[in-house]
Amino acid sequence: MRWILRLLSHGIALAIGFALGIYMLPILTAPDSPDTATLTASADGATYTGSFTRDLAGSDFLHWGTGRVSLSPQQITHMGALAPGPDYKLYLAPEFVEDEAGFEAIKSTSARVGDVKMFDGLILDIPEGINIEEYTTVVIWCETFAEFITAAQYR
Repeated sequence: MRWILRLLSHGIALAIGFALGIYMLPILTAPDSPDTATLTASADGATYTGSFTRDLAGSDFLHWGTGRVSLSPQQITHMGALAPGPDYKLYLAPEFVEDEAGFEAIKSTSARVGDVKMFDGLILDIPEGINIEEYTTVVIWCETFAEFITAAQYR
């Protein structure tokens, strides 16, 4: 009986450690976010702006975003915070969504802009061939776990 309890307790500790590792690794390996002056300069030339809020249906205490997102034909700038996590991707979507089911329904018609590796503001260059005029919404999505993080409608 003692061995079963030890095995069980060690298994639980291993599972908790693994889960914490998945959560903490992106935070520990994240590059430094751009400073406020750089973010402000990038956002100043924006064509569109939108806001990430925590009150979306698909957001919860582990999956959220806040702040302002600014788009120009060349760059997307986020001034705010994102809940840290692994394998975040930024998409431009043709319509506003606020949960996993909504994004999965339109993911095939959305454009993947790039990886999100910073959680306190970011600047992403828009790849050639993506026209921001064809979309209305910025979506942050966790590719590994198919989790909705946040979205902001910009037009």
